[in-house]
Amino acid sequence: MEQDDGLSLIQQAWMVRRANFNDEIFFDFPTQTESITLTGHSCALNCAHCGGHYLKGMSSVEEIQIRGALNQCYPFRSALISGGCTREGKVPFPEHLEFLRGLKRNVRLNFHVGLLSNEEVPLLKDLADVISFDFVADRETIREVYGLEFGPEDYRRVFLALQDVLPVMPHVTLGLKGGEWQGEEVALEVLSELDIRGLIFNVFIPTPGTRYADRRPLPVEEVIDFLAKARIRFSKIPLVLGCMRPKGKYRQVLDEAAIDLGLNRLVMPTPGARRRAEELGLKVIRGEECCAL
Repeated sequence: MEQDDGLSLIQQAWMVRRANFNDEIFFDFPTQTESITLTGHSCALNCAHCGGHYLKGMSSVEEIQIRGALNQCYPFRSALISGGCTREGKVPFPEHLEFLRGLKRNVRLNFHVGLLSNEEVPLLKDLADVISFDFVADRETIREVYGLEFGPEDYRRVFLALQDVLPVMPHVTLGLKGGEWQGEEVALEVLSELDIRGLIFNVFIPTPGTRYADRRPLPVEEVIDFLAKARIRFSKIPLVLGCMRPKGKYRQVLDEAAIDLGLNRLVMPTPGARRRAEELGLKVIRGEECCAL
């Protein structure tokens, strides 16, 4: 770790956290948030890091409608609305407005719908409680991962359009380009100028059956350094370690370091991270819904 006046980056980050936040931490176990795919298992992009794999673990519109009818209500408090993307890089949510309006009457909704047009953004105003937005600031990564001919300026434009209408929680995936650093620092520079209310970090996971299946995640020590610097940079907004991060020893090391460097919220933290929070005297507040909510 780099040193400054004898303090490591983690120590500096922890001091920033203690100076700006209460001695509490949020641990989310999102059992009360249902993940819904509006496109079933279909995705036109077949992205290099996902390949439709994660859609298989989500519920379809038809499944949710059946469950709602059987129970006379929905057996969850909130839902993540997502799905596969069109060739334009967006989830076609306008095709399901009737279903979404009915769902909204009963539960809170977090939309993860990609690069919407200016005409589509206003449709979310009375539907979404929050927008989860993957923020990418490198043209080569956008092309290689998503197969899209968009640039960082397009992500910034859509983010600002959404922010004019609704709360937006940007997500930055570290190592998105097959486990390589590419544009993450630039993304933070751009976001630091956009008056964000929080920031969620994910870490690339090599996923079987995808074009990146044989890659490796970023070295965990480098991820920890990056998060510590982010904590120092974004001293007054909540920082979150999201659900997408490698498992096993990698996750154990990362989660405990995330506590030490002062992140505000972790999704499904390891037992070691929970113990570390207690050792540091943090009051644990347990949540049961998606961290963006």
